Amino acid sequence: MTDTPMDETPTRDTLARRTVLVATGATAAALAVGAAAPATPTAHTAPVAAAAVCTLTKEMTEGPYYLDGQYVRSDITEGKTGFPLKLALTVVDDDTCATISNALVEIWHCDALGEYSGYVGKNGHNEPDSGTFLRGGVLTDSSGVARITTVYPGWYIGRCVHIHVKVHVGVTLTSDGSFTGGTELHTGQLFFNETVTAKVGALSPYSANTVRRTTLAQDGIYDDGGAASGLLTLTALGSSPSAGYSGTLTLGVER
Repeated sequence: MTDTPMDETPTRDTLARRTVLVATGATAAALAVGAAAPATPTAHTAPVAAAAVCTLTKEMTEGPYYLDGQYVRSDITEGKTGFPLKLALTVVDDDTCATISNALVEIWHCDALGEYSGYVGKNGHNEPDSGTFLRGGVLTDSSGVARITTVYPGWYIGRCVHIHVKVHVGVTLTSDGSFTGGTELHTGQLFFNETVTAKVGALSPYSANTVRRTTLAQDGIYDDGGAASGLLTLTALGSSPSAGYSGTLTLGVER
């Protein structure tokens, strides 16, 4: 029996708005050829090969630890210890597979000890709480890519290792470095390969996490759907897990 997530229950079947995740890796590379889709002021042409298939999937629960008004910034670490994670998330229109620029991709996740900023102590560890560490977002570039630097997440009671993500369009950047307004197109989660997570979890500072880790197979929210359910493509940045990883995924959103 697995632990029960604290205040976080599976809600996939009750979420009506659909999103898609376009296959990455070799399939994504195939997008370099094919017929182009019409462009709009905020959507850039993404040639679509016959082999590329947009797979519809339901959204994932927001969870209990979201906080409004976080910073727009490309590095959200705030000095948190952990192995580097370089995310490159591409946002596309699910109907045309055209990339979307100037979309705000916002993420938040726990630290190596399973603690969220603004909620430190919920996972049984005491540490300083800025209320902002490992939270923030960045606008997609002209190719629809959001690049965010963070650390490999830890885990907390009843959940596998994951990152929460939202995609907004039409936001207004504010003078205090945050954002306001806009339309939220997607709420989901990003997941991690179990083999990689096991290697990371065996090393400090992750090994200091005293909570039993829930695997992907035991998780009540991840549905074993691979990229269609937010599973990142991870690439090692060095010969040791401590060197960190890059994580890529193409997020298709319904506009």
